[in-house]
Amino acid sequence: MSEAVTVTPRDLIGLRRQGERLVMRSPRISAQRAGGHRSPFKGRGMEFEESRRYQAGDDIRNMDWRVTARTGRPHTKLFREERERPVLLGVDFRRSMFFATRGVFKSVMACRVAALLAWRGSHQGERMGGVLWSGAGHRELRPRRGARGVLGLISALCELAAGPQDGDPTDQDTGMEPIAARLSRVAHPGSVVYLLSDFRGFTESARELLARTGRHSTVVCIMIHDPIEAELPVPGSYLLRDGDRELVIDTRSARHRARYQAQFQARCDEVAGFCRRMSGRFILCPTSADPVALLRTGLSH
Repeated sequence: MSEAVTVTPRDLIGLRRQGERLVMRSPRISAQRAGGHRSPFKGRGMEFEESRRYQAGDDIRNMDWRVTARTGRPHTKLFREERERPVLLGVDFRRSMFFATRGVFKSVMACRVAALLAWRGSHQGERMGGVLWSGAGHRELRPRRGARGVLGLISALCELAAGPQDGDPTDQDTGMEPIAARLSRVAHPGSVVYLLSDFRGFTESARELLARTGRHSTVVCIMIHDPIEAELPVPGSYLLRDGDRELVIDTRSARHRARYQAQFQARCDEVAGFCRRMSGRFILCPTSADPVALLRTGLSH
């Protein structure tokens, strides 16, 4: 039961091999710093791209003498530059994430997916960072290379996955504006931003703030949900308890069941449509899913 409601550093470190073996299609790179990923920019890199007619200002060291001799006109070589890609993991730890009826808590799934992405990115030579937020505020981790950066991220994930502490401010009505605003400030151009959340409170202002990040970075929205949020259980009366409060739900009305399902689908469509408009990606992640298989499928095309 404890593995379903919280995570330990040992759990997330144990995902290292699976994360490093993940094969995912890399998003378009537009970072400004030199690094180990292919970029749409052309210049003095290591990988030959094409030859073109010489233009004033071209470096004569890049002259393509074979093409020049064959055509009788001066040509210069262009190379594909390699660019470094910072990766930011935005992870939601609001109270709504500490819930599940099947599989693991949404917060636990978010930690596992984040750890897999971090190990994969570190293995690829990417700088990994994070912005984690809860009712007590946000935790920011600067992008760093190597296992040390991943371990720092894992430590912060496990600390927040323990749940709200006594004295923490309530955040039941907190929307996604704070994390969207923070990401828009810290994501440098060319970054890849993975946002792991249940996307409750994804208001118009939150969308506008996140869209600022999407103008210069690739945004991947991973919407984590419990199956009961997508579809009510079979007709009957059910008692839900969160430790402090109790709620009885009646699922015997077919009309209410259909409306409930339609509301969840509308929320999914809203987030998915937002990602399409930003040329980003949307992944729906149930709490009962295998995170490795989910990432392999969701990010392979």
